[in-house]
Amino acid sequence: MSMVIAEHLHKTFGRFTAVKDATFTIDKGEIVGFLGPNGAGKTTTMKMLTGYLPPTAGSASIAGYDILDNPLEARRHLGYMPENVPLYDDMRVYEYLDYRARLKGICGKSVRTQIGEVIDKCGLEPKRKNLINTLSKGYRQRVGLADALLGNPDLLILDEPTNGLDPNQIRQIRELIRALSENHTVILSTHILHEVEMICNKVIIIDQGEIKAADTPANLTRNLRAAGRVTIEYKGDLNTIVSELEAFEPVKKVIVEDSSDGWNRLMVRAEPGTDTREKAAAIITAHGFPIRHIYRHIPSLEDVFVEMTRRD
Repeated sequence: MSMVIAEHLHKTFGRFTAVKDATFTIDKGEIVGFLGPNGAGKTTTMKMLTGYLPPTAGSASIAGYDILDNPLEARRHLGYMPENVPLYDDMRVYEYLDYRARLKGICGKSVRTQIGEVIDKCGLEPKRKNLINTLSKGYRQRVGLADALLGNPDLLILDEPTNGLDPNQIRQIRELIRALSENHTVILSTHILHEVEMICNKVIIIDQGEIKAADTPANLTRNLRAAGRVTIEYKGDLNTIVSELEAFEPVKKVIVEDSSDGWNRLMVRAEPGTDTREKAAAIITAHGFPIRHIYRHIPSLEDVFVEMTRRD
């Protein structure tokens, strides 16, 4: 079942196009990393999904409810945590969550029950009576996340949830998001690609307002040009080895990187998904040349991101 369906979303501000023909789906239970350079259209897309900004054209639905035709129903199924969480500093944590719960239409005995649940999930019990202006950045993020969880939404949209946190706080929020994914679909916007690799099972990359890719991290890295790259260091004749490597069919290009210390260093670029190490080693050893190093580059999500968004 699709939790989010976006079809040809388009958003302009005057003559500036922020999002152009964005089409993607997110299935129930997925943790999706939404990635893009600064100004790529990530936050604008998220604001359209939450109903904060109306699309100039196109449509989107949350849990089967169109964000324009049934905005209130769509919003009941989502919780949104913006990049800079707006909090009332003069309220205590429990007071703020009580206020937010009632704004969301939660009433009666369920108010106390739900507040207790989100405080427990977000690790806020030690701070429930503290004034918000006394909280650290990490705890303020937790309050924002607790707010997004009120109403037990099917979908959580988290915009830069680890922004400004130290490494320990980032790890805590990461574990919290992973735990929340057991009962919620999560869209996570972040610049920390390592975090996405660790917790997301789908990645959507947007650049200059256009969706460049939407797939699993494994599929994105498997099809990357860098997936066929091998580094070799050996001692011996340079031109002969380069010529023989370039004659090997999967090889697209051989680049001489360095030979200043008497060892030749080559970068062999081949078809994505191919491993040329065995053939390259056979070619070099057939001439009796020693090999000091041979390594196949394992692409990361960072490699995917750079290739999808670079301007050259």
